[in-house]
Amino acid sequence: MTASARSHSLVGNVLTPSGWLRGRIVFNDHIEVVEGEPLDQQQQENQLPNNGDLYVLPGFIDLHVHGGGGRDVMEGGDAARTIAKMHARHGTTSMLATTMTAPSAEIEKALTAVGPVCREHISLGARVLGVHLEGPYINSGKLGAQPSNVRVAVMDELYRYHAMAPIRVLTLAPEITGHLDAIRAISAMGVRVQVGHTAGSYEDSVAALEAGAAGFTHLFNAMTGLHHREPGAVGAALAHAEYAELIPDLRHVHPGAMRAAFRTIPRLFAVTDSTAAAGMPDGEYRLGSNTVTKCLGAVRLSDGTIAGSALTMDQALRNLVQSVGLRIEDASRRLSFYPAEYLNLKDRGRLEQGAWADVVVVDRELKVVTVFGEGECLWAR
Repeated sequence: MTASARSHSLVGNVLTPSGWLRGRIVFNDHIEVVEGEPLDQQQQENQLPNNGDLYVLPGFIDLHVHGGGGRDVMEGGDAARTIAKMHARHGTTSMLATTMTAPSAEIEKALTAVGPVCREHISLGARVLGVHLEGPYINSGKLGAQPSNVRVAVMDELYRYHAMAPIRVLTLAPEITGHLDAIRAISAMGVRVQVGHTAGSYEDSVAALEAGAAGFTHLFNAMTGLHHREPGAVGAALAHAEYAELIPDLRHVHPGAMRAAFRTIPRLFAVTDSTAAAGMPDGEYRLGSNTVTKCLGAVRLSDGTIAGSALTMDQALRNLVQSVGLRIEDASRRLSFYPAEYLNLKDRGRLEQGAWADVVVVDRELKVVTVFGEGECLWAR
């Protein structure tokens, strides 16, 4: 049971797995009642139902979070708690703390701090479901904003990391010798392997999927691009992937490229790839061992390379609906249901009886009104 044992009731346009209901949900830490009448056909067909009621959506699940509120996961200490609280104010109710490529001692410092956080309820914060290990098993030719401490995956090292904090997702470059075998072993641990930070070919990515890789990390970014004679990792994702993550901050990927990906990858889901700069004013922040600068909403290294983002999931929702043109229910699935499904979470990412009471209420402008995580009010406007 969470800190909140009091029953809550929310009314409005409730997005259920089977569609919109104009009604209410009742919940403690889990959802007890979902009831109401389906919206009429015209309202169902609108990009945004416009009957004047608020929208009651599943809480957002972000599988790629480096930081927020001025803190970075690699700092260790209480950074993950601060990050979880900042993102909760923007509708994120579950997240993966994401590491950077670094020497083993620095990764262990971060994981040692995150491990206990994964086992606790953070008051006023998102649930930290585990870790996304982004690197160090990547290609030095596709670092993006990652530091250069790359190395070949060694299972003994991974088992040690996994014992410190539960690794749920791992980014890896499949073209490196030995990494196809590593994908098989890592997948057998129950970890979702993603192709990313890769200079590999289309064939390398297809081989990775055949070996058990499940998705692609920040699609289009830090990977070989699509050319009609050399399809690259992007071509493999578009042709074969069921899942991939995408950063919809309108800086990492053009809306037209997003639309192409949404048409071809059935369960493409949104992540923020957020840094310590998320929720903070313009200025300098840490991203692992690198210094990054936030200016006019973008986060970059000193040479101009995009370095993660300042995105929050509520802004991702607005971008997907208002700039990319998705219907709100489609955008919601890509922020909640598909990430939960990807991690095989049957009790999150959906508003139905028995699921955790992870709920975000937004208004007509898709601005957050209220956020509940496991029945606790995490934020209210």
